[in-house]
Amino acid sequence: MSDALPPSETSDDRAPWRLRLVALTIVVLAAVTLYSTNLWLTERFTETTRNRAELRLALYSGNVISELQRNSVVPLLLAQDPALIGALNSGDFSQSSQRLISFRDEIGAASLLMLDRDGRAVAATDRNQIGSQHRQAPYFVDALRAGETVFSVVELETGAKNFIYSRKITSDREVIGVIVVAVDLQKFESSWAGIADAVLVTDSEGTIILSTEPRWRGRTVDEALAATPAPSAIARALYATTDWSLRVPDAYILGEAVMRSEGRIPFQGWRISSFTTYSSVRERVNGVLALEIMGFALLLAAAFYFMSRKAQTRSRFFQRESAELRQLNQRLQREIAERERAEKSLEVAEQTLAQSSKLAALGEMSAAVSHELNQPLAAMKTYLAGARLLLQRKRPEEALSSFQRIDDLIGRMGAITRQLKSYARKGEEAFEPIDVREAVSSALAMMEPQLKSRHVAISRTIPTEPVMVRADRLRLEQVFINLFRNAVDATKQVDEPMIELTLWAGDTATLSVRDNGHGIEDLDSLFEPFYTTKQPGDGVGLGLAISSGIVNDFGGRLTARNVPEGGAVFEVRLPIHRADETVGATAAE
Repeated sequence: MSDALPPSETSDDRAPWRLRLVALTIVVLAAVTLYSTNLWLTERFTETTRNRAELRLALYSGNVISELQRNSVVPLLLAQDPALIGALNSGDFSQSSQRLISFRDEIGAASLLMLDRDGRAVAATDRNQIGSQHRQAPYFVDALRAGETVFSVVELETGAKNFIYSRKITSDREVIGVIVVAVDLQKFESSWAGIADAVLVTDSEGTIILSTEPRWRGRTVDEALAATPAPSAIARALYATTDWSLRVPDAYILGEAVMRSEGRIPFQGWRISSFTTYSSVRERVNGVLALEIMGFALLLAAAFYFMSRKAQTRSRFFQRESAELRQLNQRLQREIAERERAEKSLEVAEQTLAQSSKLAALGEMSAAVSHELNQPLAAMKTYLAGARLLLQRKRPEEALSSFQRIDDLIGRMGAITRQLKSYARKGEEAFEPIDVREAVSSALAMMEPQLKSRHVAISRTIPTEPVMVRADRLRLEQVFINLFRNAVDATKQVDEPMIELTLWAGDTATLSVRDNGHGIEDLDSLFEPFYTTKQPGDGVGLGLAISSGIVNDFGGRLTARNVPEGGAVFEVRLPIHRADETVGATAAE
């Protein structure tokens, strides 16, 4: 018994071996996972990149063919132009160049040139070419020999290629000239350079005629790749060591491995090729591998942490725990006594709170009534003043219209008082399908006197189709009037006040009210009751609070924000009402 090791010492001796075994397992698992992930992702991302490159080649080929076909029709049309034929017959070419310029701008060709029967340029979009000789040019000779439009490729001194369509012009079956159209294919090179690493087009003989690399033009593909410095054997070995892809590159450009994609252009045996680097593939694969390495590193760290801890628990604090239990019991007794006293105080507080709530509700209701009746009263005062002036000027018919508006306002005041009485219920007794456009028009008519007196410019963007919502028409107009009035008040200090109204229907019906005033200082407190930035006597701060509550009752939302150009924007968003919803609601009733 004395020679046997204690259990704790035996477990301590086995712990290092367990730790090494777990660490080795994690390392092996990490290596296998990283190797498999690298192979699978590299293959997948490489195939995806190659498919995208081939898709781009098909698009580039279609663009080239489209440009060639579009320009191939031009010589036939210009060879039949009466004005050009008449100029060749009469020898008067004063207007021919201008006519060719107009044709070039319309068809988008690189240049247009008209030659007489001797090969002399008599009209051109580049006036510097007028008078030049083209008798030995292949496009002139081939056009005279052929009975249709011919295509020629002419190499310039700069190494660039000119792609030309030409056709002879006849009058009374006699050749009187040749029309030459230069196709602008060079514009594709700049657009290709912004997407792929390298793109080139070869003719039927394998010579590069278009390329994003200017040094490649006029050479074969093999010569172009040989002209580009290739990496040394040591550089290739280092690149393969850091790449992990285990794929043989199709070629090297500027020392970088690339994949090659080829396609056919269905025009005189032309072909198109692109070279895309593996850098994008490597970056995406390395990103995933980095996450896996980080995960295994965290797992290894956790294994070291848990395996190195000495999991022994000893309990030697029974007396201290007993003392803590006694203190906890005494604290519990005190809390029970305090809770009993608090319950008695709560009963008294509830009675006081109920009385205070009644007084607060009464005050808020009276303030709301005063605020909502101020607008119709102000409008009635304006209409009465206008009616008095109309009667004095012997215009009773127009005065009767003002009295009718006053009568409508009185009815509206009665409806407001009835509506305020029903605020506590907040039901949907008065909800009905409403066209928001009509509610906006009615609210603007209510605000018409104030808008005219302030000379406020109104800009309205209203759809022609109905914008239907389900709401209480009176309360919805009340919201709009509050927003319009706030916008008018916000532009008091502006020389040219303006209000923009925009209504549109999408997932929701949205009305935007924008002013060019001073903006909103405190957006967080904007919709709180009795918060206002107006001078005393101009408002009590209930309009936006009431409007926000009304919009919430309709299932919508009222928001506000400042705009960088100055001013504020209020937006009312309400659920769109569908016709089938009305049918369903009727059936349910």
